[in-house]
Amino acid sequence: MRSMSRSPWPSKPGTASLTPRPPTATRKASARPSPTAASPATSCSVTTKLWNADHGFSRALAAFERSAERLGLDVVDLYLIHWPLPVQDDYVETWRAPSSSCTTTAGSGRSGSLTSPSSRYGACRSETEVVPVLDQVELHPGFPQAPLRSFLTGEGIATEAWSPLGQGEILGDGVITRIAAEHGRTPAQVVLRWHIELGNIVIPKSVTPERIEENIAVFDFELGADEIDAITAIGSDRRQGPDPEQFDLGARSQ
Repeated sequence: MRSMSRSPWPSKPGTASLTPRPPTATRKASARPSPTAASPATSCSVTTKLWNADHGFSRALAAFERSAERLGLDVVDLYLIHWPLPVQDDYVETWRAPSSSCTTTAGSGRSGSLTSPSSRYGACRSETEVVPVLDQVELHPGFPQAPLRSFLTGEGIATEAWSPLGQGEILGDGVITRIAAEHGRTPAQVVLRWHIELGNIVIPKSVTPERIEENIAVFDFELGADEIDAITAIGSDRRQGPDPEQFDLGARSQ
């Protein structure tokens, strides 16, 4: 499987990955393709996410029903627990919802996934005996998350990177620009190729046709082991997004 997908609907044949955030998914048909979209619905992968206010078993199942109904889909490919929300301490009960196959009156989810499960994965697995398909985490050369990637690989869980280009801040790094020049590629293409070499699932977001084509043109060159190591060594714990162990936006009042 190629660890790359495009967002939003591609202008040419390819793979589309559609991930409406919960506030967005409350609008009916927000994830349905345009009548003029080049890719039919059968060629895209749809993920929907559980928002913080809907943690807990019954709330999570009800939230999934609402999402499936509003998306107008019988099957959602992946149901993602958006944030672990340790402040509520109900992660295991929340995980029971996707781990029960996400089957509801509105539809079903093929797979469940987590966000940063390493600190609570043991409890989820021992109490539900269900292994998540993937963990979606912030990951880029400035924040390579080597220990977490190693943990996930050992557990058979795929790693999906959000903010894979580090919001563009990492693209001017001298190591990346040098490697890009040597390969005749853009810095973004080098970073995306680095992700692929590491085995990450990476979804660069763009609405610009030229940028989408640039982002997908990373399967006809490779990086050497020394180049991969050099890019990984850039990492200096430069987290750009919220820390999942502390993020509690939208959490229910205790």
